[in-house]
Amino acid sequence: MNLMAIPQPWTLAVDRTNWKVGKIDHNILMLAVVHEGVAIPLLWWMLDKRGNSNQTERILLMEEFRDLFPEVTVAALTADREFVGSEWFGYLLKDPKMPFRIRIRESELLFDGEQSINGKRLFEGLQVGKRRVLKRPRRLWGHWVQVAALKLLDGELLIIVTQQSVRTAIGDYGKRWAIETLFGILKSRGFKLEDTHLKDMERLSKLVALLTLAMCWAIRVGDWLTEQKAIPMKTHGRKAKSVFRVGCDYIREVMFNLNQPTSQLWRAIQFLSCT
Repeated sequence: MNLMAIPQPWTLAVDRTNWKVGKIDHNILMLAVVHEGVAIPLLWWMLDKRGNSNQTERILLMEEFRDLFPEVTVAALTADREFVGSEWFGYLLKDPKMPFRIRIRESELLFDGEQSINGKRLFEGLQVGKRRVLKRPRRLWGHWVQVAALKLLDGELLIIVTQQSVRTAIGDYGKRWAIETLFGILKSRGFKLEDTHLKDMERLSKLVALLTLAMCWAIRVGDWLTEQKAIPMKTHGRKAKSVFRVGCDYIREVMFNLNQPTSQLWRAIQFLSCT
């Protein structure tokens, strides 16, 4: 984090990534901070099991975050539909400095004080592309939360619960996609973590640490390069390459073409310094 110097407040994203090597399931619970469209790993736990994390694991992960970064101000903690539960919500609601934006399933029951209605029925009249914010809190998993919804292009409902700033909750939650970009960098669209076929979880965790440093290095080099020459835009309005890809390609080129001036390599290495 000293290397990246990410300004506060931080938007956090918690999620899992998993894959299988032979009969061994690799299942990583990760907490990351969103920065310029990608998420930078802060903590990762190697879960010795298949499937979702449990509520205790999530709470302990957040406790470790607070121990490591006690002075950090959090703008929002974002999480997808598997990160629900009474104990988990109760823990987050007790901490006013940890505002959350968590997506819930359409089937979740929301209680208004008189009756319980699932999210799909509650927002059934919502048109595609339209948003709705409920005026009154609803009780979910035994706790009162505020609720907002957006009808996606595929007809699915994006339902977000939060304890504050409900009108910005959907936009804040959208930043969570940065952790999916991170997983792509670590795996299929970047460092090919799955292709290493490592089976030992401790060794895999150490490799994730090294790849995190490599990713930060590539982003810093990419930022430097794009200050000199902007990334061209494609016809659909998106950049032809990410800042990470620009930096990663440059580092790879100077490391594997040592017949080029060594000043290029040393200039890239300087971006591994926090100063």
